[in-house]
Amino acid sequence: MPNSQLPFIGDFVRIVCAISNKYFPPLSSPDQVEQDELIAKKMLQQNEKENELKMLVEEKGLARKKTIWRPIEDCEVQGFPRLSDEQLSELTLGVYQLRLSSSYMQEHTTGNCDIKVHVHEQSLISAKLQSRHTSSRRYMLWIRHSEDMVESWYCHCKTGSRVVGMCSHIAAVVWFLYAGRYQQKESLGVRDWGKYLSDASAIRIDDSSSSESDSEVF
Repeated sequence: MPNSQLPFIGDFVRIVCAISNKYFPPLSSPDQVEQDELIAKKMLQQNEKENELKMLVEEKGLARKKTIWRPIEDCEVQGFPRLSDEQLSELTLGVYQLRLSSSYMQEHTTGNCDIKVHVHEQSLISAKLQSRHTSSRRYMLWIRHSEDMVESWYCHCKTGSRVVGMCSHIAAVVWFLYAGRYQQKESLGVRDWGKYLSDASAIRIDDSSSSESDSEVF
């Protein structure tokens, strides 16, 4: 959205909400109330915990240690869990990061920005990737896992130390390691709808029928 529209964002949000309330079904159905309450309870429980992986990274100075970085596509991460979408949704506590993951990874794996990974030990990996918004900024992150679950995470970005959910950088790396690396690169990210469009300049119109068609179109 252009900056000139910022003063009107509040109006736009109210318009969109009014349309959604009028024509779309409720975001939460009675059948989902119990599930929503479980998620809320888990968020409150997680909020009382400290990020132990952050403490470990800072205590051992892992960000300053010499590291052998390899492209994420070529790195074999032994024992990384094959999670279901439901399991990953429980980790992110929402769908926002999940929806960003495939397009985020597409920007790095098929673009000029790559993601490097280092395996510290069997259950601890680190990665570094470039910010999507600032080309000169890079983030480092760490993920601890078992064979069944991703247990803890920490990223150097502004929201990377939280334990209630995870930042989009960690979610993207986790998504790629458990699912994205097994997919074709063409299937990552946003589909190219341009190939379904025809070039209007290459379409010839019959002059004899142009007057009739013009009256119908316009």
